[in-house]
Formats: sequence, structure tokens, C-alpha cells
Amino acid sequence: MTITLTSGEWSSYAASHTARVDALLSGHLERRRRREAHPVEDFLFTYYPIRPNQLRVWHPGPGVRLLDAASYSERRGYQVVDGVAALDSAEITRRTDSITWIRRLLAATLDRQPQFGCFGLHEWAMVYRTPDVRHAAWPLRLGAEGTDQVVESHKIGCSHFDAFRFFTDAARPRNTLQPTRESQPQLEQGGCLHANMDLYKWAGKLMPFTPSALLLDCFELARDIRTLDMRASPYDLAALGYPPVPIETAAGKADYTAAQRGFAERARPLRRQLVELCDHLLG
Repeated sequence: MTITLTSGEWSSYAASHTARVDALLSGHLERRRRREAHPVEDFLFTYYPIRPNQLRVWHPGPGVRLLDAASYSERRGYQVVDGVAALDSAEITRRTDSITWIRRLLAATLDRQPQFGCFGLHEWAMVYRTPDVRHAAWPLRLGAEGTDQVVESHKIGCSHFDAFRFFTDAARPRNTLQPTRESQPQLEQGGCLHANMDLYKWAGKLMPFTPSALLLDCFELARDIRTLDMRASPYDLAALGYPPVPIETAAGKADYTAAQRGFAERARPLRRQLVELCDHLLG
């Protein structure tokens, strides 16, 4: 079924989307103007390739035609005929392999039993026995020696390749899994904070096919997960308003796992919507 929106209708949706984006990004953009780094919130703009100006563009998703939308002729992935804009089927065909791979990964993750027991130790493994820490401007809460002791006293079972690849050389052999890009569809699971943050990445890679409301839902989930990720990390970010989740303690582990389960529940319907989007595009 195809829906046709008048200029007034889709312009209203686009304006609401832009206002939502501006509210979400106001702090980041203000810090960027001051050239002020932020170890938590910058991650969504340095690790993921989606720029703020790309987020501000409204995309209706498949099955929607926009009347009086000549401006969309300048946007990649659209075809405009007599002022009527719609997604370009040729662009979908060109990206079939990429869409198929994303669909395979998301569907496999959706079907797999979530695991809750990693306690965010990936962040600790990234600074294990090295002076070269990523956020050098912020102290390690337990110091270097205390941080190393936490790593050495825990079983690390990170299943996410894009977290594991940042482990230090000394930490990699301590992981019970050795994930690779090739094994990602076999290992990814819905309890993993980074796998759920990455829903934002996959939604972005599927643009302009991804409806913008779904993209921003994934962005907000990734932002909230990143907050837990860094609160449970070895860094002391209390001065920024992020009290620690001390995963080296029983209470901290319980808090982390409860939050992890909550994020898995939030992620599941978003992951399903992305699978359904891929199915629609490939169908």
C-alpha cells in the first residue's frame, strides 16, 4: 500500500522531526561550538558516521509519496517525477547486498537468547595494562593497578566484535570468545549493550529508507545505553554528573544487569522494526 502526503502534511512531519532533533542535539552542538570534548555524548558523533545535519533531514520511509517535493530531487535515494518524491527502487537494488547482510545480523540477534553477565567489562579490557587510555583527561576510578585487578579477577565473555577489537593486546587472550567480523552474525546477542547501541548504526546505514522516527528512537536508545556504558566503565566521571555503577561490587553488578535487561527490552521492538524494514525493501 502506498500513502500520498500533501505538501502541508509532510512539511508538518518534517518540522516536528527537525524540532525533535534540535532538542536532542542542543547540548552537543553547543559544546562543539566551544570546542569542548565530552567522553559520553561525543561517542554518538565520533564512533557512528551520522552527522547532525543528516539527522535533521526527514525521511518518510518506504511506501510514501510526497507531493510538491521537488527539493527531494537533491537527496540521494529519491526519485522525483512531476514534483512527486518517493524512494528510488534503483537505489534499493544497488544496495541489496548490504541490506541483506544487515537483515541477517539483526534477525539472528533477534532470535538468539540474550545474555546478561558481562558487567560492562569490555571498557575495562580496553585500558588493561596500558598507559594509552582513550579518555586520558579523566582519571581511572580505581587507578591503573586497581583497574587491572578487576580485569584479572573476572571472567570476560564479550561477544561483540566492535568492542573486542579495542581490547588491549594483554586483554584479548582473557576473553572467553574471540569474535571476528565474519562470526558477528553467529555471536551477536540482544543483551549486549553495544549490539543494542548499534541499532542506531544499522538504522543509519539503511537511510534514506529508514523512517526518521525509527532512526531517532534508535538514537535515543544508543544515547541512554552509552550513559550506562560509561557509568560502569573504569573512568571517574562523577564531575560530569555520572555517578559510577561499581561493577566490581555485588550491588553494582545487580544494578548493571537490571539496566541491561531494560535496554534489551527497549531494543527488541526496534530491532524487529529494522528487520521488517529490510524485508519490505528486499521483498
